[in-house]
Amino acid sequence: MAFAVMPFFRLVRAGFVMAREGVFGLAHLPDLPAGPRVAIAVARLIERRSVKSKSAELRLSDALNRLGPSYVKLGQFLATREDVVGKEAARDLSALQDQLAPFDHDEARKVISEQLGQPIEDLFVDFGEAVAAASIAQVHPATVRDKGGTERKVAVKVLRPGVRRRFKRDLESYYLVARLAERFHEPSRRLRPVAVVDTLAQSVAMEMDFRLEAAGLSEMAENTADDPGFRVPEVDWVRTSKSVLTMEWIDGRKMSDVEGLAEDGQDLVALGDAVIQSFLRHTLRDGFFHADMHQGNLFVEADGTLVAVDFGIVGRLNKRERRFLAEILFGFITRNYKRVAEVHFEAGYVPANQDVDMFAQAIRAIGEPIHGHDASEISMARLLTQLFEVTELFEMRTQTQLIMLQKTMVVVEGVARSLNPRLDMWKTAEPVVGSWIAEHLGPVGKMRDVGDVISSLARIANDMPLFADRIGRMSEEIEKMTTQGLRFSDETAEAIGKAEARHTRSGRAALWVIAAALSAMAVNFWI
Repeated sequence: MAFAVMPFFRLVRAGFVMAREGVFGLAHLPDLPAGPRVAIAVARLIERRSVKSKSAELRLSDALNRLGPSYVKLGQFLATREDVVGKEAARDLSALQDQLAPFDHDEARKVISEQLGQPIEDLFVDFGEAVAAASIAQVHPATVRDKGGTERKVAVKVLRPGVRRRFKRDLESYYLVARLAERFHEPSRRLRPVAVVDTLAQSVAMEMDFRLEAAGLSEMAENTADDPGFRVPEVDWVRTSKSVLTMEWIDGRKMSDVEGLAEDGQDLVALGDAVIQSFLRHTLRDGFFHADMHQGNLFVEADGTLVAVDFGIVGRLNKRERRFLAEILFGFITRNYKRVAEVHFEAGYVPANQDVDMFAQAIRAIGEPIHGHDASEISMARLLTQLFEVTELFEMRTQTQLIMLQKTMVVVEGVARSLNPRLDMWKTAEPVVGSWIAEHLGPVGKMRDVGDVISSLARIANDMPLFADRIGRMSEEIEKMTTQGLRFSDETAEAIGKAEARHTRSGRAALWVIAAALSAMAVNFWI
């Protein structure tokens, strides 16, 4: 019970902090039922007086900072969606991306020495103060000397002390909310909130092991070696461990500094297109993509090259899922809504008992309003609401393997829109998606699929003797069971006996409790 109680109190604390910081003052929802409206009104009674002088948007930023790293992650996501939260709120929340207060410099030096097993003076020629601090780690500039005596500048990423414990506690609270939602709110079950938190937990665990991030950087570097206008930093493996990541220093301007990019003479429209197309290229071609592409993780070098950093969160799609994604995107681009609907059924995203033509009609209602209009004319908040209503109408369940992709697509589009407010998402995506469709679903792709099938059949043929041997042994065991009955090993029989004994004792105790309760009721009755 204690395990469930503590997450509950943490949730209460989160609600209290948000109320004190005036976050509920942001809610202006006249269509809410009476109950939630009363709850919001009560929450506003405990607002601190000083928050009334703050902008409404800054209140949310302050509250998330106080609540800790997992809530800051939520703010980082919202910072990319100024069309959902508003331009002022997005600007204030963008400070959460890499402008948090750094932890102590000496503490960072201590972590590095402990993790790498050497004094910091032996590892770096010099080690500077933190230049960026985010929810999970902070980055220090440093200089290393290679064996040949050449010095080069590097970026050293150090994990915040205690952050693993903080995230673990917050995840317990998220699990509590998810389980309560699945148990008591039937419409939430199709969204699979527990599975969503499972995905988040796995993502966080990987993000806090910098060896995995280094491996992601290395893999992305191999995948994009020939891609024009995109690259990632080189990893210094000798100075990398679970809590320390050393990599090439990037001399470029952060994509969050849009005014600075314009002053540098960068083509903002081309940069917006590059963000979208790079993401789609990595997703469709490689099945491996950067899943945290907010403005704070993207740099632009002087020649316009896009450099992505912070590969703590990555996503993967198998070949089948990539084909479904490409066909869905291409269907929207070409306005072939019937094919979009059919792909949803083929992929199992929509239950088979639904009507494909009705679903195609619902998809058309989403797709048509955004064709021929740029981003400045489209309310993404309204579009997301409509998508959610469609998934509910057709009993679509959350696909946990696509959660990372869906989240990243929203973030990437938000980044591109910050550079080009008139971005046409479908027009920008068409070259990459159309090229992938032609290569993989055209004649050449079908020939490649035939080759894959032949290779699979060849592997099966090689394994046939092994399969035959296993089937023969299984047949013998089944024959023994039919003639001699099911036999347990001594260990299994002993375990069953102990379990039965425990159940018997528990049942006896329960009977005593029931008997005592009935006796008490009888005494009360006669008295």
